[in-house]
Amino acid sequence: MMERRRMDAALMVLLLGHLAAALEVPLDLPQPPTITHQSPKDYIIDPRENIIIHCEAKGKPHPSFSWTRNGTHFDVDEDPHVTLRPHSGTLVVDISRAKADQYESVYQCTARNKHGTAVSNNIVVRQSRSPLWSKEKIKPIVVQEGVSLVLPCQPPAGLPPPIIFWMDNYFQRLPQSNRVSQSLNGDLYFSNVLQEDSRNDYICYARFPYTQTIQQKQPISVKVLSLDAINDTMAAFYNDTDLFSDDPADERKPTLLVPSGPSSSKIVLRGQVLEMECIAEGLPTPDISWTKVSGELPAKRTHFLHYQRTLRIVNVSESDAGDYRCTAKNKMGSVHHNIHIMVKAAPYWISGAPRNLVLAPGENGVLTCRASGTPKPSISWAMNGIPIENSPKDPSRKVEDDTIIFTDVQIGSSAVYQCNISNTYGYLLSNAFVNVLSEPPRVLTPANKVYQVIKNHRALIDCASFGSPIPKITWFKDSRSSTLDGDPYILHDNGTLEIPVAQSHNSGKFTCVARNLLGKEENHVFLEVKEPTRILKQPEYKVVQRGRSAVFQCKVKHDPTLPPVMTWLKDDGELPDDERFEVGADSLTITDVTEMDAGVYTCIMNTTLDHDSASAELTVVEATPTPAVVIERPDSPTDLELTDQKKRSVQLTWTPGDEHNSPIQKFLIQYEDSLHHRGHWHNLTEVPGTRTTAHLKLSPYAHYTFRVLALNAVGLSHPSFPSRMFKTEPAAPDENPTGVEGFGTEHNNLVISWKPLTGLQSNGPGLHYRVMWRQKTVSSDWNMATVANTSKFVVTGTPTFVPYELKVQAVNDHGAAPEPAIAHGYSGEDLPVAAPENVQAMVVNSSLAEVYWDPVPSKLIRGHLKGYKVYYWRERSLHKHNPHHVEKQILTFSGNHSRGKLPGLHPYSLYSFYVKIYNGKGEGPASHTQQFETPEGVPGAPTSLLVTNTDLDSLTLEWSPPHVHNGRITGYTLTYQPVNNSNELGPVEELALPANETSVILSNLRHSTRYKFYLNAKTVRGAGPAISQETVTIMDEAVASRQVDIATQGWFIGLMCAIALLILILLIICFIQRNKGGKYPVKEKEDAHTDPEFQPMKDDDCTFGEYSDNEDHKPLKGSRTPSNGTVKREDSDDSLVDYGDGGDGQFNEDGSFIGQYSGKSVSRETAEGHESSEAPSPINAMNSLNSFV
Repeated sequence: MMERRRMDAALMVLLLGHLAAALEVPLDLPQPPTITHQSPKDYIIDPRENIIIHCEAKGKPHPSFSWTRNGTHFDVDEDPHVTLRPHSGTLVVDISRAKADQYESVYQCTARNKHGTAVSNNIVVRQSRSPLWSKEKIKPIVVQEGVSLVLPCQPPAGLPPPIIFWMDNYFQRLPQSNRVSQSLNGDLYFSNVLQEDSRNDYICYARFPYTQTIQQKQPISVKVLSLDAINDTMAAFYNDTDLFSDDPADERKPTLLVPSGPSSSKIVLRGQVLEMECIAEGLPTPDISWTKVSGELPAKRTHFLHYQRTLRIVNVSESDAGDYRCTAKNKMGSVHHNIHIMVKAAPYWISGAPRNLVLAPGENGVLTCRASGTPKPSISWAMNGIPIENSPKDPSRKVEDDTIIFTDVQIGSSAVYQCNISNTYGYLLSNAFVNVLSEPPRVLTPANKVYQVIKNHRALIDCASFGSPIPKITWFKDSRSSTLDGDPYILHDNGTLEIPVAQSHNSGKFTCVARNLLGKEENHVFLEVKEPTRILKQPEYKVVQRGRSAVFQCKVKHDPTLPPVMTWLKDDGELPDDERFEVGADSLTITDVTEMDAGVYTCIMNTTLDHDSASAELTVVEATPTPAVVIERPDSPTDLELTDQKKRSVQLTWTPGDEHNSPIQKFLIQYEDSLHHRGHWHNLTEVPGTRTTAHLKLSPYAHYTFRVLALNAVGLSHPSFPSRMFKTEPAAPDENPTGVEGFGTEHNNLVISWKPLTGLQSNGPGLHYRVMWRQKTVSSDWNMATVANTSKFVVTGTPTFVPYELKVQAVNDHGAAPEPAIAHGYSGEDLPVAAPENVQAMVVNSSLAEVYWDPVPSKLIRGHLKGYKVYYWRERSLHKHNPHHVEKQILTFSGNHSRGKLPGLHPYSLYSFYVKIYNGKGEGPASHTQQFETPEGVPGAPTSLLVTNTDLDSLTLEWSPPHVHNGRITGYTLTYQPVNNSNELGPVEELALPANETSVILSNLRHSTRYKFYLNAKTVRGAGPAISQETVTIMDEAVASRQVDIATQGWFIGLMCAIALLILILLIICFIQRNKGGKYPVKEKEDAHTDPEFQPMKDDDCTFGEYSDNEDHKPLKGSRTPSNGTVKREDSDDSLVDYGDGGDGQFNEDGSFIGQYSGKSVSRETAEGHESSEAPSPINAMNSLNSFV
């Protein structure tokens, strides 16, 4: 016991004396591996995608990686489907050539370097599964109104489990309520059924989230029968005796369907979601309520779902254990069920996972692995992946349960330690290294970093550092007269300096110094304390008549060094996208106000550090009826005055004229400069119609006269009388010419051009330009020339195409403009002096070749490279040796290319080509002419195909060779086939013919037959397009004679006329009989043999009566029927499917939907006829009942 206390005391001293655990080692220093990213422990994969098992780690040197599979070494190089990402431990399995389920295993990654070994969690890889729904035939369900009902879903067990929902045939979710709801396992529960629940498309769907597939169960048909309908129907069969009571289903107290019994128990893990459900049946529908017997429900973590039937508690803790009670209650009574909840816990960290230790030689440290769980977990340690009891002994290390104590560590003791905490419900695995280093301090915070903070707010100034031993941080300000370690400064353990309430005098330069035994390093940062943003004049509540304007003011004060952004909101949302809303610098104006504009308007002034806001409400009222008024343009402003005159500004004020019943929207201020543009008025600025003063910014060396115009809804007023003249003093130019460019018009000159200043920009008399230039690549002084009244200057005698630096400065009698920016240009270009070298061609196919060349050196281009041009032409065809005179073709490749493709070539031809470079001046010399041959291609179609010497069973085909050979003709292929009178093709015959033949005789053909022939030529590359021809063989004379004799025989003509007359008589008789509307013989026979005990039922009111005269349902005359006039069914009479509204829906084997569900098809009704009229029996009676319920 005494030993344990001494150990606790030692641990406390070590913890207080060493805070290295939070240090992050820079990656340029030696350190053991640290795993930075890994796949989750339970890793479910999509079987359609490659498997990627992540394992990333850092360290110095960079770690190497290896894997185990199911506890044994996994040799990645031996598996052709598995690769390891470069510089990473991530495994990639290519499932395009392998099955994903072959790689379902437990994987573990190891990252090691010479300083230690880190291991990942055990990653259990499982394939996502979405199994097919088992085949089943679901019989229709017929239930009495008021009883309870459960429709089972029973989805296939997928991985992960599917999401269940119920929908109808039209993919609409089925309505749920406190009477009808879905349970957690997917079944659909009815506390009591109503007639409105009758439908034939209760369909349960299962969505599998990983594969994003949806499967459906076969539709379930539900018929809810009222007792009245059943009794009325059965009375006809059983002498008006009721089979069921006249009373409806009894009202009854609730009964729990889920869960069963008076009590149950459940285990849930800490941190997970607890779901309990109670589903009850009864009439009326019961209400469900929940209580915790042994305490209160956690309000913030409790949710009631599915109309109170499900109680959900999220982020479960040990305090949630106990007894819960659900109560189902209606006016007939109540029932309850107790659920005993036990909370278990997989291991979880109490104070976080062990953190890395960086120790200097001789220092002490502690690794702590403190966790909890239910049941209590066990702890095991490993070093570099090996159980610590099997690791080399280290006198500086001592293991005490969940703690490892290090004392007087030395260089070479670096390692990675693994802490594994496990119990029945899971495990935690953490890597933490001990890195023994000896390093002087270094400050990691960027030098000269500027921190900005608002006055009276907290300021935090960082000094992140690293060193071993851990550096001590000291702060100084400005003169470094004393350390900053007392009020109002707070120094944090990580080196951060805090000023709780920053003031303006706290601004300045701060210096942090990091020291340890091996040296020191300092860093300078700056703090700027800014003034807060404040709204001085807030918008005010407005009541505005419809059609008028509303103006909200929002004047703000902010720190001048922080750029402000004003934002207006309406009802906490963006302003409408309407041109009637005009946002000014400090106001919001809404013109032609409507009722939709009413609301709360908020102005927000944002800076990069803070903001302020204020709101006001706008109320819109109906305009007061007033007599009709005439609106006109406003009168001109008057009384223009100039005040507050300065060198480059003046204040202009005026008096507005009469508005003439239309508010002035804005004032337009114009000026005339009589010194430079006498008689020309220019727009200077605009101000809102609510202002009568403007601060005007002016240019030097101008004679200003001002006038003002007013604008309302009608238009602009006439200009005011001009103000008195205001002359500004001359000054040096404020700006230099823009658009400075340098280019050459000849190979030995440089033209420098620019956009000259206007008279108003000159700022004074004597405007001229100081033009400066020098070669960019040569260290030389600026050359200078002075010019006036021009916008360009030509430098002669320059080298060809040399880069220059250019400057043009504006100067007048009062000085020069600021130093101009440097522009760049080139002297003049000349033609290139070299041709591309190493020109080659590679033939890609019979119509495409690719040309290659070495680019011309830039110094020989002598200009801006525009590109390369390939000149090429066809010398001749390799089939014919005579030259082929074709004009040269040119392909241009813009830019610095070294290859290009020549498309559209002729096959089996000889081509020549050369390459030229070109610049802005023109083309350079041509390269050496090269040649290439294109390979053979398929030939063209034969030139002609003629049929000659046609006979009864033979003919001759003659043809001409193709005009375009594209190679050596190796033969011809002839195919032919007969064609009948309906253009149907007969069997195909094919002949291979030698290349030297141009005709062929075809024999054994059928006489009087049309034939279609196809002929194409072939080269070694294949067959070309075919030419076709058709012809008819000669008719046999004997056959033709017989045909003519039959057609002209008198007996044949008489027979045809008799047949036609007979058909006409039959049609007339049928027409007369149909119009009489009499009964058919079968109908008369039925009338004569009516069974007094049983008559056919009428379809409209379910009563008994005669057959309908509707002809669509009459049996055909002469059809065979039983003696009682009915047609028997061939299938079983007790099948409810044939009577339901559905049951013939079609599905694929996997349960996917392929068509709408429907009742019995018309074809089936026609084949089976009407239902039997045999003597009544219980089975037939129920069938009849089901057919119309």
